[in-house]
Amino acid sequence: MIPRHQIPNAVTIARIVLILPIVWLLVLEHYLLAVVLLALAGLSDALDGWLVRRYGWHTRLGAWLDPAADKLLMLGIYVAVTWSGLLPLWLLLLVVGRDLWLTAGSALYRVFVGPLVIRPLFISKVNTFLQITLVLVVIVKVGLLDLDPIWVQLMVVVVAFTTLASGLAYTVQWGVYARRQLRHGTTAAERETP
Repeated sequence: MIPRHQIPNAVTIARIVLILPIVWLLVLEHYLLAVVLLALAGLSDALDGWLVRRYGWHTRLGAWLDPAADKLLMLGIYVAVTWSGLLPLWLLLLVVGRDLWLTAGSALYRVFVGPLVIRPLFISKVNTFLQITLVLVVIVKVGLLDLDPIWVQLMVVVVAFTTLASGLAYTVQWGVYARRQLRHGTTAAERETP
């Protein structure tokens, strides 16, 4: 029996388990079933967040697992639709590059400055929403409805812009935090010096 406070983590793990079938279905061009599983993944994301907020079931594992699940799902979907030729390779490289840049930046911040509290920025939430919307529009266009290609091209440009803007916004924000912390305190290396 799963302890109640671990239920959101179990829901998140179920979302991670869905990633491989979703990617596989996209590669095989079984778009309708892929969209159904994507909807389930989206509902699981909403459910685990609601459980944490409603019952206060915060865990350290969940704080790490939930964003990791979201990133893995997004990466898997973008690789699959790019592999299928539905999105340009440069957009995949931009999306992945932004995440690698921010991951490296947060790691360096922790090493040289100290703990970093990451608060999602509005532009980042908009970017995530648009990245998901783009994938859904691409899948719907190819597998379900005959949409005008201009909508996909427009969405690609918008997603590229918000991806760059969100990466830049985090870089600037963390730079301001680092400058302020280094001006008023000690670095992580200095705190570890005996």
